[in-house]
Amino acid sequence: MAVLGIFSPFSLADVGISSLQTIKLTISLQDIVCLIGLIFIHELAHLVFVPGFLTSNKTFLGITYFGGFVYSEEEVSKSRYILITLAPFILLSIILPGILGVLDLLNPLAKVLILLNAMSSGVDILILILVLTQVPENACFTFNGIRTYWKRMDQSVPESN
Repeated sequence: MAVLGIFSPFSLADVGISSLQTIKLTISLQDIVCLIGLIFIHELAHLVFVPGFLTSNKTFLGITYFGGFVYSEEEVSKSRYILITLAPFILLSIILPGILGVLDLLNPLAKVLILLNAMSSGVDILILILVLTQVPENACFTFNGIRTYWKRMDQSVPESN
């Protein structure tokens, strides 16, 4: 909301609330298509930062009733994992509103979609906090189904006696 507020004030009227007694919510087919497009673009923003995603036979993009997902069994460094996690939030909720604001293209639908992306990025931010607080710097990640694993990538291998 702070980024949106720089360029265009956000009001409750943008989401259909004109007073505390009147709530009018109109959802058109265009709105639903835009929401599905937002989910797809959000997941694409994760996908493009996965190493070798174009040629990998272990990286997938999908959508379910509960939202979109990117799945990859590629090995990823901690710094790359952080980039993959933050990409949709930074691109769609910080950079995009700035660009649209400068071009004076922030309409109510765009504002709502930007806010929905920011809210849906909450899980990504939680994952970021867990990674920053629980995973050592020299680690890499790998994925197997719904499980995520990390291992320490030490520079030197201990000598055996």
